[in-house]
Amino acid sequence: MTLLERYRQIRARTLELCAPLTVEDQAIQPMPDASPTKWHLAHTTWFFEEFVLGQLADPSYSFLYNSYYEAVGPRVDRPRRGAVSRPGLDRVLAYRAEVDRRIETAAALDPWRLELGLHHEQQHQELILTDIKNVLGMQPLRPAYRELPRTRLAPLAQSFVAHAGGVVEIGAPADGFAYDNERPRHRVLVHPFELATRPIANAEVLAFIEAGGYREPRHWLSDGWATVMREGWTAPLYWNDGSLYELAGVRAIDPAEVACHLSYYEADAIAHWLGARLPTELEWELAAGTAIAGNFADDDRLHPGRGGSPFGDVWEWTSSAYLPYPGYRPFEGALGEYNGKFMSGQQVLRGGSCFTPRSHLRASYRNFFTPSARWQMSGARIAKN
Repeated sequence: MTLLERYRQIRARTLELCAPLTVEDQAIQPMPDASPTKWHLAHTTWFFEEFVLGQLADPSYSFLYNSYYEAVGPRVDRPRRGAVSRPGLDRVLAYRAEVDRRIETAAALDPWRLELGLHHEQQHQELILTDIKNVLGMQPLRPAYRELPRTRLAPLAQSFVAHAGGVVEIGAPADGFAYDNERPRHRVLVHPFELATRPIANAEVLAFIEAGGYREPRHWLSDGWATVMREGWTAPLYWNDGSLYELAGVRAIDPAEVACHLSYYEADAIAHWLGARLPTELEWELAAGTAIAGNFADDDRLHPGRGGSPFGDVWEWTSSAYLPYPGYRPFEGALGEYNGKFMSGQQVLRGGSCFTPRSHLRASYRNFFTPSARWQMSGARIAKN
């Protein structure tokens, strides 16, 4: 498939994800971390216009739809994206169509920048799903995004696989697409460890709650316990009295499903309560291998299953702080702000989720969020020494 064919396919997929939504759904911003769907549609288009085409038809769109690129110029503050009513959704869709036309008819395009734009759009496809789940899940009636078939799952036994460790290479190879934070590939020492064959399931979270886990400070990191007290957490996000909200609507909690919407603090506390710990990102990458198989957005379940693969279902928190690899070099110019400037106060997640497009992932992929974040499709897999 050519780059332009992939461009058409990925851009069409974004609109497909928005098809079940009303105009009103796409304008709401329920919290500072979640952006309106309309903003995602416009921002991904601005990214192609700014960084691939290199020329803006309407310079005011840079102020409206620049996310965090200081070198590009000022912008609407992130918490206020939902306060911008104009341009309306119809104009944003027309903007997308016009930039698509310009991409198709451009005399020459930088293939690497176009590839980066495609992966950037796939990141925002995932954000569209996580953010619209927050929009709908926080409404009084908690409406479904759309109908999605559900059957109760048979539990998957938990076991551990031993890994000898040693001096190994991690990170993305020099060839092929990868983000700057995945490179350079380098040698590390990994001590022997064991890694669970599946992530933490709802059954383990239910047992943690029943044992008073959200009321017992000894399981928690200091900042985690302070967050529990401040936010009044008693269960994962979207849980309520034996039910949970997901994109198919409200239903009973299935103990066999992989637990999702856990913060790093919750993942760490449950891991320690289970007599284990979270793996480092080095351990995770060594154990995962390179075969990308699992429950992804392409499978259209849009909710975790039983989690029998190292990839898919949920992004898995690791105990590793998000820091540069030895010899790290950011992308040049304004694109150097894509990853590097966030290397403080964040934890690394690995593996992708049921909201992630399969073609967007690699074993070396490093996702990152603040430890308290839980609106993302995040969970955890436990490890032992």
